[in-house]
Amino acid sequence: MGKGRCFLSICLALAFLMSAAYSLAAQDEEKVKKACISCHEKISPGQVMDWRASKHAAEDISCADCHGTAHTSEKDVAKAKLPDEHVCAECHQEQFDQFVRGKHNLGWKALNALPVTHLEPDELMEGGKGCGGCHNMGIKSEKEKQELHARGYRYQNNSCDECHTRHAFSKKEALDPHACQQCHMGYDHPQWEMWSSSKHGTRYFAKLAGNLPEGAAAPKCQDCHMPNGDHENRTAWGFLGVRLPLPEDKEWAAAQVTLLKALGVLDPMTGKPTARLQVVKDLQLARLTKEDFDRERNKIKKVCYRCHSKDYVDFQFKQADQYYKQIDMIMAEAINIVADLYKDGILKKRGNQAYPYPDFLYFMRTDYGAGFDKLEYIEQVLFEMYMKHRMRAYQSFFHINPDYAYWYGWAMMVKDLGEIKELAKQMRATHGK
Repeated sequence: MGKGRCFLSICLALAFLMSAAYSLAAQDEEKVKKACISCHEKISPGQVMDWRASKHAAEDISCADCHGTAHTSEKDVAKAKLPDEHVCAECHQEQFDQFVRGKHNLGWKALNALPVTHLEPDELMEGGKGCGGCHNMGIKSEKEKQELHARGYRYQNNSCDECHTRHAFSKKEALDPHACQQCHMGYDHPQWEMWSSSKHGTRYFAKLAGNLPEGAAAPKCQDCHMPNGDHENRTAWGFLGVRLPLPEDKEWAAAQVTLLKALGVLDPMTGKPTARLQVVKDLQLARLTKEDFDRERNKIKKVCYRCHSKDYVDFQFKQADQYYKQIDMIMAEAINIVADLYKDGILKKRGNQAYPYPDFLYFMRTDYGAGFDKLEYIEQVLFEMYMKHRMRAYQSFFHINPDYAYWYGWAMMVKDLGEIKELAKQMRATHGK
């Protein structure tokens, strides 16, 4: 009996000590939280307002849970931990795993794989005020983070807050199509403009305004590209709008080969793969097997089947491919006109150019790093035809936007082709060739 009482006393004492320790820890945590809030209410009140409105606050996820406790005053700001995706994964493992498999996780690597990135101002790239503002997405290595921090870029650290913006980290915000708008708009990927002015988009906004019944279909970006909240997302054609194996149609296949040469994926002289093909594969910039292409296409078709009949959907995709061929045919014609200027010595290889052939991955930097006095206007027109007007032509067809498909896409490509022909004619006359 004495031993039993002794054991019970020890257990009670341990329980008391543990309770006291927990209470002290909780008090310390509350003290830290209050210290963070009292300071940041003065220097960054918006962050505090966001956090207070967040589910994190409701679940008692405090500043220290994500930022650590090393930073305690304005003198040691650099000690504040800037959480990366792995911190988010501590609570959101499923979404993290999905994100890792998807194309958004490759945004940063894709940016740095482009040769043009290393010619442009740092502020636009690593600094995030240009391409880097969206292509910040993607899990970075510790070395990459250290390099960014050493250059003063501390905030390019997390991908999750691109859609769930800090410090509200709202799921509802990320489900709003406006969350996609910042990146998926503009010059080379105006999906927002296409969707918002398509019948899908106009129905969404009509429903939002109460002008459609609650049960009416009104698909937004996330419904089609992230069904059921799946963070793994990609498309069959990819950003570059090319694929392997080549289409069975010989004319279309030849046009796609020309495009692959202009992307530097195939050697323009031999037609053999270059090192860029592996980069395209690693970064999932295109589907490189029939199985991969079919899997992504069938995935999006299943989404379409939720509202439309199978026959209707299948016909739309068949029609899209037929139109795609026409786009690529005139794109290839334009590329070949410029390529012939190189072949005849009117245009010459310069700067970092690997081949005497147009290279789309230098964008508007048609000096290829040789200096702005070496820019070639005809190649800038060619690049705009590819990156602006071809993108509009094929993306708008899949987003069911008739006006974009014709006037902003096809018609502008035809105009570009006419201008390239005229410029080439003038250049040949000047050089007597």
